[in-house]
This record gives sequence, C-alpha cells and structure tokens, in this order.
Amino acid sequence: MKEFISFIAKHLVDSPDSVNIEETQPNDKTVELTLKVNADDVGKVIGKQGKTAQAMRTLLTAIAAKDGKRAILKILD
Repeated sequence: MKEFISFIAKHLVDSPDSVNIEETQPNDKTVELTLKVNADDVGKVIGKQGKTAQAMRTLLTAIAAKDGKRAILKILD
C-alpha cells in the first residue's frame, strides 16, 4: 500500500524526491499512511476540491479491503 501511494504521489508532484510516507498500524485491522510532500506540491496532491486526494483514498481503501484491513490516508501540509 505504501509503495502504491508513493508511486501515485511521485508522479503528481514537481519534486518527487520530497515525497515521504510513514506507515503506522494503530491496531491489527487498520493501516494509517501519512503523506508528506513539498509545500509547493500540496495543492497538486490534494487537487481541485480535494478530488485527487479522494481518488487516492478510494484506491487505497480498495487495496486494503483485499487484505481485510481498513486504510487511512493523511496528507500533511
């Protein structure tokens, strides 16, 4: 899951080297991903009216459901 979100984020931003993802597991059924990008690229990751971020969350939810888990994506600005 972490690699998938990293792949998407690196292709959206101008400086892919600044993409950083931290993965934590609050419990055995939940995975929490925190995405950090350069301050200039936050808008590109979020998208107009948050549609890009919502699409990333939807895809992440589908991938996590295959493993029987729940995924949460946080985008830090």
